[in-house]
Amino acid sequence: MSPSHPARPALAKLGLWWLLLTPAVSAPRAPHTQAEDRLFKHLFGAYNRWARPVPHTSDVVIVRFGLSIAQLIDVDEKNQMMTTNVWLKQEWSDHKLRWNPAEFGNITSLRVPSEMIWIPDIVLYNNADGEFVVNHMTKAHLFSTGTVHWVPPAIYKSSCSIDVTFFPFDQQNCKMKFGSWSYDKAKIDLQPMEQTVDLKDYWESGEWAIVNATGTYNTKKYDCCAEIYPDVTYYFVIRRLPLFYTINLIIPCLLISFLTVLVFYLPSDCGEKITLCISVLLSLTVFLLLITEIIPSTSLVIPLIGEYLLFTMIFVTLSIVITVFVLNVHHRSPRTHNMPHWVRGAFLSRVSRWLLMKRPLPPLELHGSPDLKLDPHPCLRPLGSSPSEVPLRLPLQTTWKPKTPQAQPLPLSSHPRSPLSGPF
Repeated sequence: MSPSHPARPALAKLGLWWLLLTPAVSAPRAPHTQAEDRLFKHLFGAYNRWARPVPHTSDVVIVRFGLSIAQLIDVDEKNQMMTTNVWLKQEWSDHKLRWNPAEFGNITSLRVPSEMIWIPDIVLYNNADGEFVVNHMTKAHLFSTGTVHWVPPAIYKSSCSIDVTFFPFDQQNCKMKFGSWSYDKAKIDLQPMEQTVDLKDYWESGEWAIVNATGTYNTKKYDCCAEIYPDVTYYFVIRRLPLFYTINLIIPCLLISFLTVLVFYLPSDCGEKITLCISVLLSLTVFLLLITEIIPSTSLVIPLIGEYLLFTMIFVTLSIVITVFVLNVHHRSPRTHNMPHWVRGAFLSRVSRWLLMKRPLPPLELHGSPDLKLDPHPCLRPLGSSPSEVPLRLPLQTTWKPKTPQAQPLPLSSHPRSPLSGPF
């Protein structure tokens, strides 16, 4: 038994190493991960992402295209741009990306970076600012049938012709035109997924409401090229929500314009008539400047509210002129000015007949004195007469003396009375 004792430590060490190394050597990799690695090598081992995914050169790649809007960020009336946050839904078939799921662990779909595969160069034609193509290259979803589904998000600033005639109760028609930039219809053809824009994930805007959004398929031959290029154009009908502008713009303008009428209800002796008119004119000028900051700088269309403010300013200016004339006439007197003949004939003869008014009788007799007559008002004198020509008959002599009572002297008694005397 003694010879076998020295071999026991060596056997123990060998058994320990066997227990430690056996799981690392014999443990197989996860079946799904191994199948996915083999699938990647199978698909992209000799894949060329610059070649169109067609078996023959004459074949056409059909790209099904759809649009889903997430948010209407802004509508810039000044620069005539519409900013939107959209998702571009694209789907096509790539014969080089097909596989048999039974050979690769029943894997039916795979997500790969979009930089690894061929993707159509679809851009926004009417881009106003920013990038024409998608910047955020998200992963594409591959299916075993060769179908590729790619939905990248993008923020576009598209050109939009703004019509501000009925501002702020206006409705705008904007469009977004998508198409391939380099491939004509013989190479890539577009097919709309839906006839309308997907609004399921739309975030409501506080200023604009989307009334309608439809898409149409078009083909066009441009002057630069001989080929025909397809495109899918989406038309957005958006309506402005006018509550903000009604409270902060329309109602104040109407109230300030109404103050112009109140100027003529102020008495002429009030010195604030001109001040009120000028204040109204300055207020309307401020509101007109606010509108010019919102609407585009174009001479083709003038908003109705701008025309309203412009004509109101003209009427306020006329009211200032009329108020100055009224104050000038009010502060005239017979001592400072003579009434012109045309004024007397127009207002006292013609206008009085139009208004069915009668002129008061000239000279009024004083009560109790038939020979004393008042000098008539200058407006009641006969035409062409002066105050010296109007007869004023006065009595030759008029005296008036108040009667004062005469004091009667008391009779004095000749007999003095004593304190003890009786009554009188």
